[in-house]
Amino acid sequence: MTRLWLIRHGPTHAKAMIGWTDLPADLSETAKIDRLRAALPQAPVVSSDLMRAVQTADALGLQPRLPHDRHLREINFGQWDGKTFTQAEQTDPELIRAYWETPGDVAPPEGESWNAVRARADQAIDSYLAQGHQDLIIVAHFGVILTQVQRALGISAYDAFAQRIENLSLTKISVKGSTWAAEMINHEP
Repeated sequence: MTRLWLIRHGPTHAKAMIGWTDLPADLSETAKIDRLRAALPQAPVVSSDLMRAVQTADALGLQPRLPHDRHLREINFGQWDGKTFTQAEQTDPELIRAYWETPGDVAPPEGESWNAVRARADQAIDSYLAQGHQDLIIVAHFGVILTQVQRALGISAYDAFAQRIENLSLTKISVKGSTWAAEMINHEP
């Protein structure tokens, strides 16, 4: 059995859709980071290659560190990256509503669909599972964590979007063969 300890990076304070834009994390909540660190096992740590995830993994200070993984990046929002919902709605009103209300194959202009994010994240996670880790700490993003929650709960993408994944929260998923179970979602130690 492998336990995946999925941590969402520290906040960026951006009030927009931030996907592949490389913003730093605010890691000033040191007590929260200390509590999060104390809740984690001694296990390998991998993070997305985006600055906010790398900085969060660094702040946790756990070893060993695996190489940063670009496959664990946030959703690629394409032309919507850095825009608010309202701004994107001005140019793509039907498309942005379809993206959030019927997630699947709908993609932002020059971005990726939910199914593409899910396939990318699943492939990355499966490669780590194949390595046989008992525990693995993954510092990633809202979208990547939701793909694995969707997988563990066997729910639709729409229902996955209804889950909350706060910054510096912990989601724990256990995997034994083909059986996935969400032990905790969006937990704040």
